[in-house]
Amino acid sequence: MNELTIKGNWNIAKGKLKQRWGDLTDDDLDYIEGKEEELVGRIQKRTGQSREAVEEAIRESSAR
Repeated sequence: MNELTIKGNWNIAKGKLKQRWGDLTDDDLDYIEGKEEELVGRIQKRTGQSREAVEEAIRESSAR
């Protein structure tokens, strides 16, 4: 998989995460690129969702 494919997949995942949690900003997701633990924490802080719910949503967004 080349860098362009990886970047495209991440952009798709970011879009799906923003659809699910409208409070997330581009800055939240761009800052976190490649740092899943921090991403989970930021989403939890903004949405109040449990860690498990956030991790599941990230997996679902990345898998589609």
